[in-house]
Amino acid sequence: MLTQVIEALLFSAQKPLTTRELLAAVKGAGETDELLPNEFANAKEGEIAAALERLKIEYIEQGRAFQLTEKAEGWQLASDPAYVAWVRHLFPASKPARLTPPGLETLAIIAYRQPITRADVEAVRGVAIDGVLQTLMERGLVKIAGRAEVPGRPLLYETTQFFLEHFGLRNLDELPNAEELRTRHIPSVPRPSSVASGESSAQAGETPSAAGKSSSAEPGQD
Repeated sequence: MLTQVIEALLFSAQKPLTTRELLAAVKGAGETDELLPNEFANAKEGEIAAALERLKIEYIEQGRAFQLTEKAEGWQLASDPAYVAWVRHLFPASKPARLTPPGLETLAIIAYRQPITRADVEAVRGVAIDGVLQTLMERGLVKIAGRAEVPGRPLLYETTQFFLEHFGLRNLDELPNAEELRTRHIPSVPRPSSVASGESSAQAGETPSAAGKSSSAEPGQD
């Protein structure tokens, strides 16, 4: 019976529901009607999770045209991707243009190395990304995450909740080879402090050389 209640809630919802939201709806039924007792008033979150798994398996075993999916923001009933060609005809509105290869490449760098500055992304790609970055932000895939604690305090960028929804991910750990790519070294733009110290070292290194040239030239002058 609890499974059917949850199924009805998911079917009626206009958005994904978390386990806690489902639990609140299950326990809250009958609060305003004493003549309609709620047999699930003492339900636990673990029971809701178990019922969700039963529904998910049941739909798969029965070969239904829809499935129960867990997204970043909760659980939702959705049509099986195998029937997308037919379902798409119910929504003839024009789809937003696909991301260009530069857009996808930029988005991938941000996704795997977020939060990251624009300059560091450009250091990897080797080209300016001003226009591409603006497009990603307008599409709601990338947002400003604050400022880096380095000289100049450049803006940091990261992916959004919509990014996870758009690519069907529950969290960033579901990105392909996420752990490996996050730890792999990638180029980054030199920080002003590093450049300054490098110049100082170079100047310091020139002094002995110059002195050496002077001393080596003296015997010849004699």
